[in-house]
Amino acid sequence: MESPDKGYRRIRDDLERYHGIRANDKRVLRICRRKGIKSTIKYSNHGCTRQSANPQFIAENLLNREFTADAPNQKWLTDVTEFKYYVGIEVHKVYLSAILDLYDRRIVSYVIRDFNNNALVFDTFDRAAEKNPYATPLFHSDRGYQYTNRDFHKRLEKAGMTQSMSRVAKCIDNGPMEGFWGILKRERYYGRRFTDRESLVKMIEEYIEYYNNRRLQRNLGVLTPMEKHEQYMAAA
Repeated sequence: MESPDKGYRRIRDDLERYHGIRANDKRVLRICRRKGIKSTIKYSNHGCTRQSANPQFIAENLLNREFTADAPNQKWLTDVTEFKYYVGIEVHKVYLSAILDLYDRRIVSYVIRDFNNNALVFDTFDRAAEKNPYATPLFHSDRGYQYTNRDFHKRLEKAGMTQSMSRVAKCIDNGPMEGFWGILKRERYYGRRFTDRESLVKMIEEYIEYYNNRRLQRNLGVLTPMEKHEQYMAAA
C-alpha cells in the first residue's frame, strides 16, 4: 500500500477520487475498525532551527497567525527540518529547507543538503523566486540565523517581498509549516530506519511530489495542492 498511514477519511476520499468507489465516512470507518486499519500516530515536531545569538535583522510578526490567503503567492512560509540515517553505528543527517504557499498549501520549492547553513536557505528562496518571478508574497519564517541574516533580507527586498518572523519560542506562529513537517514525517519517516543517504533523499523527493500532486486535502475542497493552484490560475 502506497500510504499505510491513511486514516478512514483519507481512504474514503481516495476511494472516490481514484477508484470511483462511493462510500460515506462512517462506512469506511466501520470497515477500517473491522480490518484493524489505523492511521499512524502524530508525533510532535521539534524542528532543528538554530536561533541567532546576534541577529542582523528582525522583522515583526506581520503574518500574525492569519493562515489563509485569497490567491497563490500572497503568503509564503518557510523553515528547515532534519532527518537522520544510519551507517553502522554512525548517525548522519540531511536537512530539508522548504517554502509552503498558504493559499494552496503547495511546496513552492525545496532543497536537501548535508549542512544546515545559509546556502541551504538562500538556494531554497532563489529556486522559489525563479519559478515565480512576479510573486511578491509576505514571506514568513522563524528567527533562525539564516532568516535574520542581513543578506537574506536584502534578497527579499530585491524581489519585492515583505519579511515576517515568528515571535521568540512561538512555534505556532509558523504553524502550517510545522504541520507539513509533521505530515511528512508521520507518513514516511517515523517508524522506519534509513541506512543510506540515497534512500532517505529519494523518500523525501518522492513524498513532496506525492504531496503536491496526489495527496487530497479536505481543507482544499478534496483537492491536491496543485489542483487547487491550477484551479485558481484557470479562473484568473
